[in-house]
Amino acid sequence: MTNPSSAMPVPPAGGGGGCPMGSGAGAVPLSGPGFHTEPQALYRTMRRDHGPVVPVELPGGFPAWLVIGYRELHQVTSDGELYPRDVSLWNQWENIPPDWPLLPMVGTPMPSIYFTAGAEHRRHAEMVVPALEAADPFEIRQHCEQLADRLIDAVCSRGTADLVAEFAEPLPVLVLARLVGFPDDEGADIARVLKDLADGGPGAQKAHLRFGEHMHRLVAAKRAHPGDDVTSRMLAHPEPFTDEEYALDLMAITAAGHLTTADWIGNSTRLMLTEDQFADALSGGRHSVAEAMNEVLWEDGPTQILAGRWASRDARLGGQDIARGDMLLLGLGAANADPHIRQQVTDQVVRSGRGGNSAHMAFSHGEYRCPFPAQEIAEIIARTGIEVLLDRLPDLELDVPAEELVRRPSAFLRGMTALPVRFTPVRTTGDAL
Repeated sequence: MTNPSSAMPVPPAGGGGGCPMGSGAGAVPLSGPGFHTEPQALYRTMRRDHGPVVPVELPGGFPAWLVIGYRELHQVTSDGELYPRDVSLWNQWENIPPDWPLLPMVGTPMPSIYFTAGAEHRRHAEMVVPALEAADPFEIRQHCEQLADRLIDAVCSRGTADLVAEFAEPLPVLVLARLVGFPDDEGADIARVLKDLADGGPGAQKAHLRFGEHMHRLVAAKRAHPGDDVTSRMLAHPEPFTDEEYALDLMAITAAGHLTTADWIGNSTRLMLTEDQFADALSGGRHSVAEAMNEVLWEDGPTQILAGRWASRDARLGGQDIARGDMLLLGLGAANADPHIRQQVTDQVVRSGRGGNSAHMAFSHGEYRCPFPAQEIAEIIARTGIEVLLDRLPDLELDVPAEELVRRPSAFLRGMTALPVRFTPVRTTGDAL
């Protein structure tokens, strides 16, 4: 997730140490092509060499622990007192430069639902979660169908498209923009802003400022003229928040739901285009769409590694000594492949099918997991978007060999840079039959 607001001041680089793992000898660099091509093979090697909790080295040489065991991940995410999401505890702050590239992902303390812990986090959640929960699922689906049709109309007559850039990436943010209360024309600009943020290029800082400006304007507009939207429901919450807090929470909602849902759409579509067992989804098999989406959450989840938790005191986890202030990264993708739970998953598949098994860690777990209403909104957007796509373009095929598809170069996020497809050109929804 991109950092939803300007960071608070970070202590300057330099100074003493606080390295939780000494010199970092034996630590696994958290970078390289293995994370993009065969991450599960890499996780198997980590598990063999280090067990369920792995010493890793972040870019810049900063140490952390990567939790890849399912049970250990469950333990960390269930104990918000020992392992809170409180970035201020990190024992590396005196070494972190202000321009560290992972700073937007790790975050700094700020008053939003994503970057607060304990009672303050619960205060924000009690305002945000009901506002999301009150969104009408049928209305979300209608928005999604209309916006998906609009995106497909832009490409359907030419017979080729890049489903990442032209469909999967813009669709979630356009739907989310409507849900929080933006008019469609402003939603399109927010889609461009989040694309620039996700790319992390030279325009990212300017895009970030525009993102905040959009949300502050929205808060002011909905305070003056409330409507049936997430922002108005947040403002109607009985406990007062500052405009900065409202804006930060809206940025968190939108940013957190953007790329993860886009990659869920892209990875699920890729699976249906490349795996024979999901081929019937391409000919209108709605149940197979749901199965493919759930398979992706188990095997190819959009968020592979999530930052993070920080130890509030010295602890022992998975055979490793964790020092106070150490960062723990949640290896969601690795935990889903933990052989200690795979047999249980296989047994349940035999009994009820993988489509009925949702014990994956794709949305994390515990107090700081993705809120259930947000999960449901993401599922509606992804499934509706894919169904509309397959209804409109029923002979969809990959336009390149599957082995040429390129993954995003990130250890943390798993999606494709492009998904080129071809299909028989069809009319737009506005064309006469």
